[in-house]
Amino acid sequence: MTDSNTELINQEKSDKSEITILKTLPDLILPPPSGMMRVQQQLDLLLLALEALQLGGSEYMLAIGKELELNPIIKNRLSLWRLRCSNPWRKCYTRESLSLAQVKALTLITVKCAKKFVLPIRQLLIAAQQMEDKGMPLENNFRLSEYFSRFRSHFLRRMNHRRAKVSIYASSPDELNKLALSLLEELLFYTGIRGEERLWVKIFDGEVLN
Repeated sequence: MTDSNTELINQEKSDKSEITILKTLPDLILPPPSGMMRVQQQLDLLLLALEALQLGGSEYMLAIGKELELNPIIKNRLSLWRLRCSNPWRKCYTRESLSLAQVKALTLITVKCAKKFVLPIRQLLIAAQQMEDKGMPLENNFRLSEYFSRFRSHFLRRMNHRRAKVSIYASSPDELNKLALSLLEELLFYTGIRGEERLWVKIFDGEVLN
């Protein structure tokens, strides 16, 4: 474990008890590293889709983190970047497993951002359905094309193309667009009642809660 990550974890241990909102999600026994890799990948991809919805998305996430009083865990852009680099698909993959509090923080930020962006998410999904009904390419819609373009740019710039699945997406724009659209569909699901709990259960596939 790197010194920087140890520092982050130690700081989190001393501060997380003060973060009331973390208690809104039930505690659970974290899966082994292989399972955590999937959890971390899923959260980062959802955040990537949210970033693609508008310019300055990462700054908006930091603002949401501050609004939720998650500063002890996510102090600045660098600390958010470090947490997201736990996604094994990333070029900057740190090979670290997130703590329970860190996963909770990313879950809460993801759902809060999704709820803030519910209108553009709905608009894009409606547009996609309309284009499919007409038998037209989705990218012929300006808003969808813009979203796909941003998502593609973020994905190709940040992900490690030597990863088999990443390589497939990198070589197939259609498959990457399908991924981008499926993430919007998933995000919309979390904008409803108890969205935070829905995502919490989904990323752990129903792990037994304490």
